Amino acid sequence: MPFRTSGLHHVTAIGGDPRRNADFYLRTLGLRLVKTTVNFDDPGTYHLYYGDESGRPGTLLTFFPWRDAPRGRVGTGQATTTSFSVPERSLGWWRRHLGEAGVESELVHRDGEDALNFRDPDGLTLALVAHPQGDPRDPWDTPAVPAEHAIRGLHSVTLSVSREDATAGMLTEGLGLSFEAEERDRFRFAAGEGGPGATVDVLVTPDAPRGLVAAGTVHHVAWRAPDEDTQSAWRDELLDRGVGVTSILDRQYFRSIYFREPGGTLLEIATDQPGFGIDEPLLELGRALKLPPWLEPDREQIEAALPALDLPAENNPVRT
Repeated sequence: MPFRTSGLHHVTAIGGDPRRNADFYLRTLGLRLVKTTVNFDDPGTYHLYYGDESGRPGTLLTFFPWRDAPRGRVGTGQATTTSFSVPERSLGWWRRHLGEAGVESELVHRDGEDALNFRDPDGLTLALVAHPQGDPRDPWDTPAVPAEHAIRGLHSVTLSVSREDATAGMLTEGLGLSFEAEERDRFRFAAGEGGPGATVDVLVTPDAPRGLVAAGTVHHVAWRAPDEDTQSAWRDELLDRGVGVTSILDRQYFRSIYFREPGGTLLEIATDQPGFGIDEPLLELGRALKLPPWLEPDREQIEAALPALDLPAENNPVRT
């Protein structure tokens, strides 16, 4: 395998009401809204990017929030859990914090890690994982969540499949991940040296129904490519293997290709560059609606169709 991803780039999910979505991820989880833009294929809908201070790859959870979206069905052919990394002794604080926000949670122990499972307002399954070896990434500094407990970035995703062999082949041969561990019906794969932000679990649930992507489910999982030249060569390699891959698409803040792994989950390979600072300063990320050049002529119409988000001031603090 000539190409190997270094880890997760982002996860994109479907949400419901965009104001409720922003309130939960900013005020309850303490993430930063690093980009407010639109779904380039449906400009009447937001595309909201949450992450760390600058929106580095590996910290990002993004949403297409449709106000009247029907509820999805969790099942095979999907990423069914998105996990964030938090400090090892923070789960007690998080359980109290989520409880105060009216969010039910469950403490579990798996693969040598403690985790707190819960759902967002649309039913999306999330987890906070306290990795015993720690996570060196700096958190977003916000009053909503103290820095000593704050989310460091993505930890892992779980893909649910009816059988694991073909999916495992795509992860190892198509993305360059390595098999790391097996625990009953769960298989763990890792990019590079593994750890937070570089891990995927494949959960085999042969009796589960096929998932339906709608509100409260993951749309796709993106993996990192360092640059466009690598991505282009990677695309050629996937095509040579008989994988159906899209053309390279301009997502303004990265370039993307998409394909499905054999179990059904939509995967993306996204470039690390150019990043979220190309159209607004670091201190102002997420504050204004940003549109790609080809949508700017329709700005007035697009803005009229989008509801106000009522962002908390701490998303864009004034620092001296």
